[in-house]
Amino acid sequence: MGDAQTVDMVITGGTVVSGSGTRKVGIAVDDGKVVAVTEERLLPPARQTVDATGLHVIPGLVDTEAHPGCYSPLKDDLASESRAAVTAGVTTWGVHCPQTRMGDPNFIEFVQKEDVKSFHESFPYFEKLIETDSAVNVFLTYMLETDQQAEEVPEYAKDHGVTSYKLYLQAMSPEAEPNWPGRRAGLGAGFDDGVCWVTMENVAALGRPGIVCMHCENWEIARIFDKRLKAEGRTDWATWSDRSPHFLEATHIRTYGDMAAETGCPIYIQHSTTPESYREILELRGRGVEVYAQTGPHWLHFGKGEHNAWRINVPLRSRENNPNIWTAIQAGIIDSVGSDHVVAWEPADYETSYNENIWDLKTGFTSRVEMHLPVLLEGVHQGKLSLERMVQVACENPARIFGVYPQKGLIEVGADADIVLVDLNREVTVKNENVLTRSGWTVLDGHTIHGYPVATFLGGKQMSKFDDGAPGPEFIGDADGSYIRRTPGQDLVPVAGGEGARAEVHPHPKIGKAGGA
Repeated sequence: MGDAQTVDMVITGGTVVSGSGTRKVGIAVDDGKVVAVTEERLLPPARQTVDATGLHVIPGLVDTEAHPGCYSPLKDDLASESRAAVTAGVTTWGVHCPQTRMGDPNFIEFVQKEDVKSFHESFPYFEKLIETDSAVNVFLTYMLETDQQAEEVPEYAKDHGVTSYKLYLQAMSPEAEPNWPGRRAGLGAGFDDGVCWVTMENVAALGRPGIVCMHCENWEIARIFDKRLKAEGRTDWATWSDRSPHFLEATHIRTYGDMAAETGCPIYIQHSTTPESYREILELRGRGVEVYAQTGPHWLHFGKGEHNAWRINVPLRSRENNPNIWTAIQAGIIDSVGSDHVVAWEPADYETSYNENIWDLKTGFTSRVEMHLPVLLEGVHQGKLSLERMVQVACENPARIFGVYPQKGLIEVGADADIVLVDLNREVTVKNENVLTRSGWTVLDGHTIHGYPVATFLGGKQMSKFDDGAPGPEFIGDADGSYIRRTPGQDLVPVAGGEGARAEVHPHPKIGKAGGA
């Protein structure tokens, strides 16, 4: 501690929430760490006391999928979006990056195959920017495209502390994605199943927390539906969902789940939105594949064809399907929720890019990270999930799966003091002027949310506040984030399940690189 008796901060009066229950206890913080969680009468004296009376105290969210630097230089996005994230209750970001989007000052707007190189060339830029410009802590998930990148996975784990890797499966063939700006998003090489196989082999060999993340959506079939829908004259917003129906998500889970079974590789399904997908996930778990599933706030809160919902991939599903996603969270089929945040818009785009014709409408769901916790809290308010389960899927499980637990994802002695105060009684009608994202607007504009984050602490330092009567949340911190290196070979801390939680599974025995069992 800072001196013999006094700590930096205590939080009193609140209800501390974990995945296993709630407790009326106080928290003591010193030197960025939680040093006591106990009855308030037992707390040590402190230089600062935070009164959380009437509030719930949860761990800072671990958002495992964000894309700063995707369409704009990383430095620009960190300046606005990391502040938006921490103000919304996210204290740890799992940033997904292709090699061309890691902070190189020579930003290439439209990436070509020859631009895609080794991550060794770009990692120093990324690490430096996180340490100087980010308001949240960050770990990395590399989006792989080439044989070289797949073969260098052991080096990336050792040298960069990266143990999670992304296969952006709908971008395997750039020529087959006319409606998705893959080259502008930094993906320019294209890849095949051989890259997927080598990636899974090498990640399996890392041991936990090594994991392969997958965007499952077969665009090679979707392009055929594109042609047919256009030939029919379809331009309505629901067309975007009809071009990529449920089975295109499920068939990728099946195909690459089989590959995971053969290689013994843990996998993480990024956008699990359909009952067909859930059947595939459960079937893989029954075969012994270590498979986790994530969904996002936009699929939980919006529906197909809605005019405030714009375009996203995988697409929005029908309103009738939304309860299936909430049920999958509560039942433990879905393990975590992530924002998939990206800035695809600049402020001037809001008026100029709107179009009633879905093919001419700009892709992008603005301010996803700022809807992450509010949408989950609205789900708690409506009885769609418990507060404890919310903490599991937004904090604990993401930290466990990606190897940053127990440093992150919980409020216990020894954990980092990344803490969010939540007012379950705060009713907020979200307005564009409430958000901190650089685009300046949110698809939640006009939506009323019951329950809202009112303060975030990063390593014990207050980063945001939302005072009673204030027009919206306010960032009051600094660029205090750090890059988090992870070490392969750790023991996996089991994830917490929902109602009827699944048993822990064990991966398929490793298939040797020469093909032997």
